[in-house]
Amino acid sequence: MTVNKLNEAFAAAGAAAWGGLPFSELAEEMTAEAIEKAEALCPGPRTVLVAAFPYYAGESGGNLSLYARGRDYHQVITRRLNTICNFLLQKYKNCRFLPGTDNSPLPERQGAWRCGIGLRGKNGLVILPPYGSYVFLGTILTDARLDLPPRIPSPGCAGCGKCQAACPGGALGAEGVDPGRCLSALTQRKGVLTEREQALIKAHPLIWGCDTCQQVCPHNAAPALSPLPEFRTELTASLTAEDLAGLTNRDFREKYGDRAFAWRGPAPLRRNLELQG
Repeated sequence: MTVNKLNEAFAAAGAAAWGGLPFSELAEEMTAEAIEKAEALCPGPRTVLVAAFPYYAGESGGNLSLYARGRDYHQVITRRLNTICNFLLQKYKNCRFLPGTDNSPLPERQGAWRCGIGLRGKNGLVILPPYGSYVFLGTILTDARLDLPPRIPSPGCAGCGKCQAACPGGALGAEGVDPGRCLSALTQRKGVLTEREQALIKAHPLIWGCDTCQQVCPHNAAPALSPLPEFRTELTASLTAEDLAGLTNRDFREKYGDRAFAWRGPAPLRRNLELQG
């Protein structure tokens, strides 16, 4: 399989950039448990392919993070990666090709950076001009040995510090990202929150996710719009208490199951709306 053919396959799937690396190299970024899970999914893994898919649809009012307004990226990216898997299976008929996006043991961002996709943002995100950091990442894990294009690991961003200064939860520091203080993660957390956590959500404009570190990033001053229709049309920008009133978990999944904010069910969304009300 030539690099040109792979370029065509990824472009046809809607990827803005892609790269690949040996699984053994990516394993350096993984825990023993993650390696074990990957090897259970794909015995004898040899290669990891990583791709970036833009999702920016423009700025507009709303209380949901920009990434969650279009179709559920897990479903969209997996479907698009499957077209590449099917293409590769035509040549490597006895090999496994397993797509994943934010739901596999593979560290997607580290894989992207090792492949040279974009820049390493201080906020822990992949920055891919002209789309900025508004990209989803997907991977393909395979036991095939592929001829991969030359690569140079991604450089860091300019380090202006704007994302670190603006982070509402103080999650961005010299040591990297502290998930326990990330407001995006906090809005998705189930159960009882501390007074500090409740205050953060009360002062936050969103009930799901957080776009602050991206909005202040100079690389996101004028990002290009996504060419992918799943992330550009039929957007859900906001939810109200009335939208969620009376919905059982099953009702909620039937109504919003094709959205990325649906995986936790309605409880965190209702709680966050109450805190902000």
